[in-house]
Amino acid sequence: MTTAPTTSPAGTTVDTPPLQPLLSDALIVLRAPTQVWSDGTGDMGAAAVHGVYHGDVRHVRSLTASCDGSPIEWISTAPDGASRVVFGGLLRGLDDTTPDPKVRLLRDRRVADGVVSESWTVHSRVDHPLRTTLRLTLAPEFAQLHEVKSGHAAARDADTAIEGDEARVDAGAQGLELVAPSARVASTGHEVEAEWDVEIAPFGSAEIGWTLTLRDDTLVVGSATAPARWDAAALAATAPDPRLSRWLRTALDDLDALRLVLPDHPDDEFFAAGAPWFFTLFGRDSLWAARLALPLDREIAASTLRVLARLQGADDDAQTAQEPGKILHELRASALEIPGEGIVLPPKYYGSVDSTPLWICLLADAWRGGMPEAEVRALLPTLRGALGWIRDSGDSDGDGFLDYIDRMGTGLSNQGWKDSGDSIQWRDGRLAEGPIALCEVQAYAYEAALAGADLLEQFGEGADADDVAFWRAWAANLKERFAATYWVETPEGRYPAVALDRDKRPVDTLTSNIGHLLGTGILSPAEEAHVAQLLLSESMSSGYGIRTMSTGAAGYWPLSYHGGSVWVHDTAIAAHGMLRAGLHDQARAVVDGLLDAAEGFAYRVPELHAGDPRTHSSVPTPYPAACRPQAWSAAAAVVCLTALTPAPGV
Repeated sequence: MTTAPTTSPAGTTVDTPPLQPLLSDALIVLRAPTQVWSDGTGDMGAAAVHGVYHGDVRHVRSLTASCDGSPIEWISTAPDGASRVVFGGLLRGLDDTTPDPKVRLLRDRRVADGVVSESWTVHSRVDHPLRTTLRLTLAPEFAQLHEVKSGHAAARDADTAIEGDEARVDAGAQGLELVAPSARVASTGHEVEAEWDVEIAPFGSAEIGWTLTLRDDTLVVGSATAPARWDAAALAATAPDPRLSRWLRTALDDLDALRLVLPDHPDDEFFAAGAPWFFTLFGRDSLWAARLALPLDREIAASTLRVLARLQGADDDAQTAQEPGKILHELRASALEIPGEGIVLPPKYYGSVDSTPLWICLLADAWRGGMPEAEVRALLPTLRGALGWIRDSGDSDGDGFLDYIDRMGTGLSNQGWKDSGDSIQWRDGRLAEGPIALCEVQAYAYEAALAGADLLEQFGEGADADDVAFWRAWAANLKERFAATYWVETPEGRYPAVALDRDKRPVDTLTSNIGHLLGTGILSPAEEAHVAQLLLSESMSSGYGIRTMSTGAAGYWPLSYHGGSVWVHDTAIAAHGMLRAGLHDQARAVVDGLLDAAEGFAYRVPELHAGDPRTHSSVPTPYPAACRPQAWSAAAAVVCLTALTPAPGV
């Protein structure tokens, strides 16, 4: 592993390993699959995450604006939806001697699919003409996304050609083109520079602009071109709480910007998982985002189902974790390597134990929500295949519970939504050994079995009659065995274990996973009320959401990725389940914490934040490497609207 030199407080140079970029202080503007990360001035380069990304490649590492004759003193940052932001600065070096600033620069940035553009406008209130030079400097890079994430990013060789006020940079499968009308464009070593001579009349203004077009021939996803089917402003106006109104406006803009398609079916949209690392199709994430947002948009639920149906597993292939009937985990243009962790995932990877039952659950929800019968019927072969995977492959060791183990050797060691290597722990902090049978996956499977039976009964043929009876009996048997096997008693009370380990022992940590059981039917009404109360207890509720792990567990740490932090979607899933279980007061209590968290993050909630208690912090503490926006975190706002709206639906 390479190391980067840093300076210690004593002034000596030390070597530190490459680190994952922190994101909490960076600003993003996006239109999937394109994203731009900068600081609050609009400049890029100072932080490790900064740059212009398209697909899984960072095309530009740094980009700065400067003005001859004056520093730019940036004073404002004004986002306008997910895809536009305006930065405001002062040019006091060009100003007169009076106290009020009279020369200002507005920098208007917009992001579209494969396009980043800016207009710079100098406004003057002085009584004499001004002359200056404005300068854009950018450094192409073309580093792979996983290199950036691991701290190993390095610029690739590229050829630069200048023609008039245009520059083209070619790095093989990727490239970019800068068009800077009326500028002097030059290549200066590893950078491209554009300069404009600007004259501003007394009490006047002058504007210049530039456009950056990005190319990636390896892209496997594309931006949705149809307008979103919801009116963010109108929906936000219906919210009964002003915090929710503001959150909805931001969240729905983000969901709009996160819509993607696959090139061979450009009309079928799905939500990209999130920025910056997951601008692609993720089975679990895209399914949950569509499910949580179902009251908002039934059509994207249906199209997400179709996209994943086309990629359903057909073969038994340990090198991709593919099995017949299994639903995809993630899709990328090339293999994903995580240096230092021994993880290498193929471009098409099926290492997810929950995507398959969740696909069935979403199909049933969409059908009950009004998905046209012809569209449902067209997905019956996929449904049969997914049920077949639950029956034949989902249980690797024959104990009757769905489980997972990494057959690749370089895949994910944990294949539920808590997919970090240390996420499944005993209460004393020891790691559980696999195969792992997560509690929530049994709940998904139970719900999927009954939903599948209902769908086959409604739409199937005569040959499906036996399967209808089989799956109802299978679900009843699973519920009975779950009740007999998963419940544990610890000093924190009685609750379902997070999982069964290799030796079929219930892993006894109290975790947020039990929130996913609510509303699935695998618990009795009394058990659901008991679980809901546990989730609202002091050890599990931070006041800003539900912790992933109880404070009573030895492994708890508020900044642990899955061992004490709060994930917004995870908390929203618990609220969603409470609503389905008829526990409306408990759901509203959870929602109130989410709204306080949203307010603390200026209504663009990250995927997770620290589990510090609200009594210790007046605002939620960021998890500094948390992605944002994240589709399922944004969709959580729709759950909150449902919980706070008296009438059913949105």
